Amino acid sequence: MRPSQPPSGVNQRQPQQPMGDPNRPPPPGYPQGAPMRQTLPPGHQQPPMNTGTVPPVRPGMQQPQIQPQLTQGFRPAPSPPVPAQTITGGRPPLQQPVGGIPAQQHQQIDHTMSPATQQQQLQPGASPLQNPISPTVNQQQLHTDHHRRKRMYPEQITKAYMDDPSEQTGGYTQQQPQISPSSPAYGQSSVYNQQQPMQQQQGSYGYGQGVNSGVNNMTSQFGNMSLSGSGVSSKMPQAVALSGVRPQISDLMAPQPPIRLPPNTSITESPFANCDPSYKCSTLNAFPATEQLLKKSRLPLALVLAPYRTVSEGESPVPVVSDGVIARCRRCRTYINPYVTFVEGGQRWKCNMCFLLNDVPAAFDYDAVNQQPMDRWKRAEINYGCVEFVAPTEYMVRPPQAPAYVFVIDVSHSAIQSGMLATAARTILDSLDRIPNKENRTSVAIITVDSSLHFYNLTTETGEAEMLVISDIDDVFIPHPGTLLANLTKNIESIKSLLERLPDMFKETVNVNNALGSALQAAYKLVCNQGGKIICLQSTLPNAGVGTLKLREDVKLLGTSKETTLLNAASPFYKSFAVDCSRSQVSCDMLIFGGQYSDVATLSCLPHYTGGQTYYYPGFNAARTEDAFKFAHEFSELLAEEIGLEAVIRIRASRGLRMNAFHGNFFIRSTDLLALPNVPRNQSYCVEVVIEDDIKTPTVCFQTALLHTTCHGERRIRVVTLCLPVTASISEIYANANEQAIADYFANKGVERALSSKLDDARDAIVNKTIDIFGVYKTRVLGSGPGSTPQLTGPSNLKLLPLLALCLIKHDGLRQSSQIPTDLRANAMNLLRTMPLQLLLPYLYPNLYALHNMSPEAGEISENGVTFPPALNLTVENLEPHGCYLLENGQNIYLWVGRGVVPQLCVDLFDVKSYDGLRGGKITMPLLETPINKKVNLIIGKIREMRRGNYYPTLYLIKEDGDPYLRLWFLSHLVEDRTDNIMSYQQFLQHIKDRVSNGSY
Repeated sequence: MRPSQPPSGVNQRQPQQPMGDPNRPPPPGYPQGAPMRQTLPPGHQQPPMNTGTVPPVRPGMQQPQIQPQLTQGFRPAPSPPVPAQTITGGRPPLQQPVGGIPAQQHQQIDHTMSPATQQQQLQPGASPLQNPISPTVNQQQLHTDHHRRKRMYPEQITKAYMDDPSEQTGGYTQQQPQISPSSPAYGQSSVYNQQQPMQQQQGSYGYGQGVNSGVNNMTSQFGNMSLSGSGVSSKMPQAVALSGVRPQISDLMAPQPPIRLPPNTSITESPFANCDPSYKCSTLNAFPATEQLLKKSRLPLALVLAPYRTVSEGESPVPVVSDGVIARCRRCRTYINPYVTFVEGGQRWKCNMCFLLNDVPAAFDYDAVNQQPMDRWKRAEINYGCVEFVAPTEYMVRPPQAPAYVFVIDVSHSAIQSGMLATAARTILDSLDRIPNKENRTSVAIITVDSSLHFYNLTTETGEAEMLVISDIDDVFIPHPGTLLANLTKNIESIKSLLERLPDMFKETVNVNNALGSALQAAYKLVCNQGGKIICLQSTLPNAGVGTLKLREDVKLLGTSKETTLLNAASPFYKSFAVDCSRSQVSCDMLIFGGQYSDVATLSCLPHYTGGQTYYYPGFNAARTEDAFKFAHEFSELLAEEIGLEAVIRIRASRGLRMNAFHGNFFIRSTDLLALPNVPRNQSYCVEVVIEDDIKTPTVCFQTALLHTTCHGERRIRVVTLCLPVTASISEIYANANEQAIADYFANKGVERALSSKLDDARDAIVNKTIDIFGVYKTRVLGSGPGSTPQLTGPSNLKLLPLLALCLIKHDGLRQSSQIPTDLRANAMNLLRTMPLQLLLPYLYPNLYALHNMSPEAGEISENGVTFPPALNLTVENLEPHGCYLLENGQNIYLWVGRGVVPQLCVDLFDVKSYDGLRGGKITMPLLETPINKKVNLIIGKIREMRRGNYYPTLYLIKEDGDPYLRLWFLSHLVEDRTDNIMSYQQFLQHIKDRVSNGSY
C-alpha cells in the first residue's frame, strides 16, 4: 500500500554548510507555509527529446536569421513553446524501494541510462545519432542595399523622407544642397572609393568585397578534416576578408557560435540543459584541452555573468524548486544539474565536477504535497541550466532581514540652487508605493547633510517628523536610534509629510559645506545590525569632516600619462568604509550631480565594493525639464528595483580549472567567494579562468551559485550551469570563439590596466591582443607562412572583433583626448565594467538611423513590435546634407539635422518653419499629428523602453552648423572615421595587417 505519509528519512537532508548656456553641453564626449512543490514557469511542459545533435534554440535566444529592422522589447521574440512529448521509459525502474518509497512499474531497461539512451533502445531500427553539425556557416554575408548611396536629384530631395515618394510628385522642391566646408563630409577621402573605383561607377558606395578566393579554397579543402577526434565539429570557420569592406553591423547582436556537445552529455534531452548565454557565456564555446593550447591560441578565456538579469516581456521566468530538496555533491558541493550521471539503478549520482558518487535524496522522487512518488525526470534541476531553489534554514546564517533604505541627501547651497533637493524629495514621495514592501516589513530613514547632520524622528504620535541636529561631525552618534529607522507602512503619513516640507526647510540656506563622510558613518550605524541600502544624493564635493575631498582636477594632466592619478580614489576613507559596509551587508548607491568637479572616481568606490550602482548627472539643472525627468525616472526605477540582499556568489568548475581574476562591483571575501550586500538587476561580472591541469574529459562544466535573500524575505539559491565541449584543435577553438564575450573581457581588462598603469597601456593592450588573435589565425589556422598578405583575413565569427576593439579605444573611458573631463571618464569606466552584454554592445557601437527617408513600414507597430529603419554604419559618408538622423547608445539619443534639410520636414517633425528656427541642445520632442512625427516619437519611446536597466536616454538636437561642442560630440560617435588622431576603421585594419605580417606567432 502506498503510505499516507512520507516514510522515515524522506525529509532528511544531507548536512549543509551555511553560506553566509543651459543647453550648451560640457566639452566633447560629455554625456549627460505547507510543503511546497517545485514550480515550472507558466506554459512550460516536459521538454521533448532530440537526437543529440544540435540543441534547439532556447527561448529568449535570437534566431539565426537576423532581422535588424524588427525589434520587440529588449530581445527578439522567444521561440514557440516546445510541444509536450511522452518520455519513453520515464524514470528508471527501481527493483527495491529507495528510502522506503515503493517502486513504480516500468518496462525493464538499464537503470543508469538517461531517457535519451532509453528511447533509442526502445525504438527498434532507430538510426544512429548523426554527427554534430558544424558550428560555422559556409556563407559570407555581403554588404546590404542600404550601404549604397543613391544619387539624389533636386525633385527627389524634398520627398525623400515621405512614406511613398511616388505619390509626392510636385511636392516640396528645392535645389540640391551642395556639401559646404562646414559639412562633416567636406574633405573626407573615402578609402572605399579609392580602393574600388569600378564599383562606384555602378552606383554603389564601392565597398569591395575583397574576398581572397585562394584562402577560401584552402578553407573548403580543410573544412571536413577531423583534427582532434573530439566531440566538437572540426569544420573550420569561413575565412572572411576584412580590408576594404564595410563591417556588417547587423551581425553585432547576432547569436554567437552554438555550443555543440557530444551526444548524451545531458541526462535529459531538454533543450534548456545549458543556461541561456545572457545569464552566463564563455569567450570560447569549445574549451582548450591544455594550457599550452590556450597560450598558443592567444585567445582570452573568461566567463561573462549576469545571473540576476531582468526577464524580458514574453520570456519564461527562471524555474523555481520549492520542495526543499537540494541535492549537492558531498565533496565539491556542486548542485545536481543536467550533466550529472545516475548509477546503481538510479539510487546514486556521479558529480560532473569531481566525479564523486553521491546518494540521491530519498525525497528526490517523492511528491510531499500529493503523498505519492513522482517522476524525477520532470524535476527542473535536471532539465534546466538555470534554476532557483528556495533555500531551507541551513542556508541561513540568520533569518532574512527586513529591507532597510537610508536616504542621505545633500542640502547644501548647490543642491538647493540646482533643484536637486526638490526633485529628489518629490521622486521619493511619488515612489513610496514602488519600494519593495510586500510583507510590510520595509523600513526607511532620512538624513540630510550640509555642515551638520539632520536626523528625523518619523515615529512621533503627532504624525509630524521631528528634526534632530548633530553639529559634532567628528564624533558621530545616533540620537534616539529606535525612532530614526521607521516602518514604511506604519509611518507612511509622517514620511510623506517630511518629504513635502523638505525643500522649504532649506530653501534659504547659504551653507556651501558638506560632511558626506560623517553622514555615511551615521547611516551605517543605523543599519549595520540588520543590513540594508544607503542611497546618497550628492551635489557638493565633500569638504567637511572625515572623507574630505579636494578639487584636484588639473586640465594640464588630461590626456597625459599622469591622468591615471585622477582616475583613482583620492581618499582611503571611502574604500575602507565600503569594506566595513560589505561585512555588515550594507550596500551604497551614489547619485552624483555635477555642477562642477565631483570626484566620481573616489565616490564610486562605495558602490564598487558593496555591489551598488553609480549614477552621474553632469551639469544638472532641474529647471530644464529634460534633466529633471531623466533623474526622476532613473531614481524611481532604482527605488522600485527588486534587488537581492545579503548575497554571495561562488563559481565552481571541473577538475583542473580555477577562477583567477574577478571584475565587477563586489568585494572578494576569499579566493572564490564574492560578497554582494546588494545584487542589482542587469549588472555584469567577468571572471578569468586558468587551466591548471590538462583536461581529460570530453566536456567541462561551470556552475555559478548565487545565494541571496529576495526583497520579500525569501532565501533563494540561483544556480546557473554551463557545459562546454573540450577540443585539442586550435582551429576548433577559433571556430567557436565568442566575439561579444571577448569584447566584454577587453573592456574589463582595459579599465583595469588604465587604473593600475596608464591609459596608453590600456589601449595598447587591447590592440596588441587583437593583433595576436589574427596573427595566430593566419599562421596556425590558415597555415599561411610569414610575410605580407594582400588581405587581412579572419574567421567569420570574429569578423567584428577589430571593430569592437576600435570602439573601445575610441570610447570616452579609454580614448586619447585632453577634452574629456575626469568625472566623465570615471563614469564611463564604471559603465564599461558593469553593463551586461545586451547594453554594452550598443554602448560601444551606437545605432544610427536615417529618419528623412524611412520606408512606410518603419516607425510602425507590427506583430513583431516596432519596426526600425535599417541601421547605418557609423561614418560621416552616410550623412547627407539634407538628412535627419537618429543615433543612440543607450545613454543618450542624438538627432542630427543637416543644414540642407527640407523646410517642410522641420514643420512636420519639429513644428518649426525652417532649419534656422531649430534650437540645439537637450529637447523634448513635440507631439504632432504628422506621420513622420508619430513615427519618430514611437521609435524614441521604444528605444527608451527596450533597454534593460534603469537608464533613461536624454534627447539632444544637433544642427550641422550649430554649437561646435555639440557637433564634435556627435561626430565622436562615428567610430569608423578618423577622430582625435585615432585611426579610422580601415586604417586600423591596415595597422593590424601590417603587424600580423611582420610578427611571429
